[in-house]
Amino acid sequence: MTLQRVRTYTFIALGVGALTLGTTTSWLLGSRLVRPVNRPVPLPAGLLAQVVSLPGPGHAIAGWWLDQGDDSPVVLLLHSIHADRSSMLPRAKLLLSHGFSVLLIDLQGHGETPGAAITLGWRESADVGAALGWLKSAAPSRRIGVIGCSLGGAAVLLGPQPSGFDAVVLEAVYPRVAGAIENRIRIRLGPLAPFLTPLLLVQLQPRLHISPADLEPIRSVPRLGAPLLVVAGSRDQHTTLAESEELFRAGVQPKRLWVVNGARHQDFLAVDPSGYASEVIGFLLEYLRPVA
Repeated sequence: MTLQRVRTYTFIALGVGALTLGTTTSWLLGSRLVRPVNRPVPLPAGLLAQVVSLPGPGHAIAGWWLDQGDDSPVVLLLHSIHADRSSMLPRAKLLLSHGFSVLLIDLQGHGETPGAAITLGWRESADVGAALGWLKSAAPSRRIGVIGCSLGGAAVLLGPQPSGFDAVVLEAVYPRVAGAIENRIRIRLGPLAPFLTPLLLVQLQPRLHISPADLEPIRSVPRLGAPLLVVAGSRDQHTTLAESEELFRAGVQPKRLWVVNGARHQDFLAVDPSGYASEVIGFLLEYLRPVA
């Protein structure tokens, strides 16, 4: 065998090996991303909440309802990916202290709400619609807002528009799934991100029966039909500041952008409690106060 042939076969073998490794790695990453994270979510001691089970799209939606009655405005709290409603308790307590009623739910495939797979906001959007419908029945004539963190915010945008909410807060929400996946791979595997991202995107159809075009929340922002607050972390590598600014630009007035200085893809309330009270609670108070 000539040296040239040896080199050719070596390059082919290396190429096949790299492709196999890339495909296997991307499949494992995809499996981890969409695997349900169901677990018990016990009611914390001392939390005076009603444990509710809302009728959802083929499944029950687990939640906690903290109703202050009268004409108190209501805020629906939607957690991030791989979390559950308990992660939103600090926001709930802050809202309660300012006179809001609060509904916290587990999105499908999370906490105590069943689901075959996490769908990055696609099927979760039906849970948001079901929760909003339940609130309009449980608290008729009251104004309703929503705070959606990451996955929760994407679920608001990927549902039918106008959203039906009276005010919308989006925290670290990805504009397009391609960028969201590439950002996350780059954090873990650096320069392999551009190579592995297409291998993950191609899994959406066989795994979830959706396409990348179905997961572009930014397309819904102009039709949201509600005042909008976009919250971003200045050092967020999962949903970059540039992506949040793009999401903000796509919105229509009235809209606001709050950049949490120094924050990564994390709990913005924990990073800047006073800023959160001023910016987020202030925004909700302005737009959810009962109409005289």
